[in-house]
Amino acid sequence: MRNRPGIVNLVSIRYNICMDQAGRIASLIERLGNLLRAEERTSGTGLLPVHVQMLSYLSVCNRYSDTPAAVTEFVGATKGTSSQSIAVLERKGFLRKRPDGADGRVVHLSLTAKGRRFVENNFPPDAFGAAIGKMKPGDRESLTRLLTGLLSSLQKGNGGRTFGVCHTCRYFRRDALPDSHQCGLTLEPLSGDESIKICREHERPAA
Repeated sequence: MRNRPGIVNLVSIRYNICMDQAGRIASLIERLGNLLRAEERTSGTGLLPVHVQMLSYLSVCNRYSDTPAAVTEFVGATKGTSSQSIAVLERKGFLRKRPDGADGRVVHLSLTAKGRRFVENNFPPDAFGAAIGKMKPGDRESLTRLLTGLLSSLQKGNGGRTFGVCHTCRYFRRDALPDSHQCGLTLEPLSGDESIKICREHERPAA
């Protein structure tokens, strides 16, 4: 059966409206990102926004996700840019490197006391935190949920890793071991603190 002209026009109108809304949303998110990056540049430490992103990520990721490769994926940088940024942060005393206990080829990154203080004092930037603080609790929760869903859809469409919180992963096993949880992928125990950190190996549960 052929589509009637009226139905085709209605679908076209809805598509155009959707694209117009998508453009406005993209523009708003881009402008918010620009404002955040501008604030990060005024932190007085000489760090670039990508450096701040790396430090904030390392403050919340778990032990499976603190490698240079994971940091590079999370911030969306090239390997060259990421390597240079890590070197700058190490030289300035914000992070340190340590070899993996089982595989000497693997390097782990962790924040120094200076790095932790920087994140606590500078992320999120004061103006952004104040603006979010003016929102109603329900609005903050809704915004978090909507942005998380949008990010997940984009990551899924691009074949990227989700970098989700450990306890929301399909592999997470709550209270599987005495006094601890367990990662079903590595079969290693997870503490309560680890279960609320970001993991590079995160996968969404089956619907």
